[in-house]
Amino acid sequence: MKIAVDAMGGDKAPAEIIKGAVLAVKKYPCEIILVGDEEKIRGELTETDLPITIRHAAEVIAMGEHPADAVRNKKDSSIVVATRLVRDGECDAVLSAGSTGAAVAAAQLILKRIHGIGRAAIATPIPTPQGTTLLLDSGASVDSRPEHLIQSGLMGSLYAEHVLKIKNPSVALLNIGEEETKGNEQAKETYQLLKNFSAINFAGNAEGRDIPRGVFDVVICDGFVGNVVLKFGEGLALTIMKLLTEELTANGGAKLLGEELLAATFKNMSKRFDVSENGGAPLLGVDGCCVISHGSSDARAICSGIGVACNYVDSKILERIKNSL
Repeated sequence: MKIAVDAMGGDKAPAEIIKGAVLAVKKYPCEIILVGDEEKIRGELTETDLPITIRHAAEVIAMGEHPADAVRNKKDSSIVVATRLVRDGECDAVLSAGSTGAAVAAAQLILKRIHGIGRAAIATPIPTPQGTTLLLDSGASVDSRPEHLIQSGLMGSLYAEHVLKIKNPSVALLNIGEEETKGNEQAKETYQLLKNFSAINFAGNAEGRDIPRGVFDVVICDGFVGNVVLKFGEGLALTIMKLLTEELTANGGAKLLGEELLAATFKNMSKRFDVSENGGAPLLGVDGCCVISHGSSDARAICSGIGVACNYVDSKILERIKNSL
């Protein structure tokens, strides 16, 4: 398969993006088209005997630009050109670590939403003691009606089952309490509709603490709430690791526990929370594969994100969503 990669998107572009593409073609059965400033890309691409080609794009959408306006006005930007490659059938998927808003806007304006889907949703995998909880939406659509949340539940359930390989995944609605009478009008109306929606395994309301505990396989909410949850979780994980490291080293804990054992433990913990291990979140609901990577992605994260794109295409999840609708 062919993956279009936005070589100019991300904090570490284009160097780390290109390194990630090189790692990916050695690991996955794919070809890569790097989209962006051809001169800069050639300057970073030292290996020339790989299935990697370049498609020139003269413009870049910056993080501070209005996403939809920038996509409409910058026709030759790297994310727009990369997304058009998917629309035109030249590539099977597009990946970007640049502006999330621009990636979402490009996908919705160029690939269009699947017929029957009112809002696209970013499906972010959250590491838990049980494995993975899929959170969606984590930032694509800040305003969602009950029917949009139900569509997210259906798409998330299919993705969890066929890509994450979770049998009969449980789906929960993020709320402020377990009781079905809790929450705002959106939550209460959505709950009642989900109770009668037999296409998914609805398991009731989820509270915020249930997400990292892995109580449910899929948790649905609107993009405003989901993005706050996601970024709070990222910050909390980093803070806990930092405080634990400071306390252990300040009180001689490293010597007490054994420096080698401590180093191994921290390495394993860091790996579970490392964005590089889950380097991309698919945008579900658009008529094509779009994978969004973290802005701070390094080469390993980009490689992992390309792997997510490959799994998305291999699982035929897009066709499954269309058929289920």
